[in-house]
Amino acid sequence: MPTVVEMELGISGRRAAVAAGTSGLGLASAVALAAEGVHVAICGRDEDRLAAAAERVGHGCIPIVADVSTPDGATDFVNAAAAALGAIDILVPNAGGPPPGNFASTPIESYATAIDLNLMSVVAMCKAEMPGMQERRWGRVVAITSLSVRQPMAQLILSNTARAGATAFLKTLALEVAAEGVTVNSVQPGLHRTPRIEQLYSDEQQRSMRMGEAADFGQVVAFLCGEPAKFTTGPAARRRRIVPRPPVAGRTPCRRRISR
Repeated sequence: MPTVVEMELGISGRRAAVAAGTSGLGLASAVALAAEGVHVAICGRDEDRLAAAAERVGHGCIPIVADVSTPDGATDFVNAAAAALGAIDILVPNAGGPPPGNFASTPIESYATAIDLNLMSVVAMCKAEMPGMQERRWGRVVAITSLSVRQPMAQLILSNTARAGATAFLKTLALEVAAEGVTVNSVQPGLHRTPRIEQLYSDEQQRSMRMGEAADFGQVVAFLCGEPAKFTTGPAARRRRIVPRPPVAGRTPCRRRISR
């Protein structure tokens, strides 16, 4: 029988700010970090949901009411988290996705809103805390994006566009700060059981999919923040998913694996 060896991530006592941490993948990331002994601050717009999420994270999690859908709101969250924690060693940029739609149905004004939500908020959070990480010569940025930056998904034209820009920004930033002990990565979720997936897919569609759990995703984020990943910077980690094939007349629907 194989021996199971627990990996020590070496981040106990570090301080983390997890954006949009009241549900889904943000909450799962906060829970995983707190379980490793990290002091965590999370944000959300709804005070009641925020308080409930902080209680679930436990370990003295600090709830901060903030809206990271704009650069100003994102900056305010990071500044408030840094003030509450003393500094930020680990930053997890995250935000909800923009409304679904295709080219024909999406007004041009919606692009600026989506870019603020999924690109400029990431830039603003990094801008607010990166100088401190560089000065201390230790830092981790692990952004939650989407698998759609590799293969755009139908009916998600706003998310596809904005998050592709965020991925390019993060890759560029990683090259600039690596020599100062700061790593910058992103994790690209496919299908994980979250409120966002429930919004995008019907119950029937969800039954035909093999989905990961948010907790599994959170463990990947925590690992990338740890000492064993100190020389991992720039890559965008993909999380495997299985999606249904379009039905073909006379054939039983089957599923295909999206390669990683």
